[in-house]
Amino acid sequence: MKTYRKTAIVVGVLFIVATALSLISSSMLGSIIGAPNYLTNVAANGNQIIIGALLELAAAISVMLIPAVMFPVLKQHSEGMALGYFGFRILEAVTLFVSAMSALLLLTLSQQYVNVGAPAVSSFQISGALLLAARNWAFPLNPLVFGPGALILYSVLYQADLIPRWLSVWGLIGAAMVFVFGLLGMFGNILIFLAIPIAVQEMVMAVWLIVKGFNPSAFANNAAKGYHPAAIASEAA
Repeated sequence: MKTYRKTAIVVGVLFIVATALSLISSSMLGSIIGAPNYLTNVAANGNQIIIGALLELAAAISVMLIPAVMFPVLKQHSEGMALGYFGFRILEAVTLFVSAMSALLLLTLSQQYVNVGAPAVSSFQISGALLLAARNWAFPLNPLVFGPGALILYSVLYQADLIPRWLSVWGLIGAAMVFVFGLLGMFGNILIFLAIPIAVQEMVMAVWLIVKGFNPSAFANNAAKGYHPAAIASEAA
């Protein structure tokens, strides 16, 4: 009976890596881009902008790797939901790509602004405002697509009993809260406390997967019922 022990460890590590990279990149970029004189500020901190953007891109790749690595496990219980989870995490990664590219394009604009000597201030400010807007809109869009994906994941984990059910329920509640966080953020209401439960839950789950792995009984039940990919496909048909 295969229990996907290595898969659980990789998934746990990826959850931690994706979160760590997102937090570090946000910290590196936020203080620079958020300054009132951001055009000159970005130009003066070019290396930090590039590193922060690269970390954000790395976070996006980590986000996409999570459903890819988990797919063989999740599809044993619901291939459709496994694909749905994959799709939402790709959308989440896209928001991170947009955010990172906006920062890099803002760096190019700010360097031009400084080199020209800022004679045409209005045109640079308009372009800069558009790039900032793309990054700012990506911020609430990220939890807005993350939420449904997390709901799919924890629904499968709960039904399949792959992790303790209290941990899955925590994830379901946190996913719903972070979706509300993203929805309110679209209207300018940033209630960061709504994102805290799922952030903590993911780290607890990551450690659990690394230390304990998936619940072996979930795979034992599938094996007893003859649930393997081909059997599930035929049963669904």
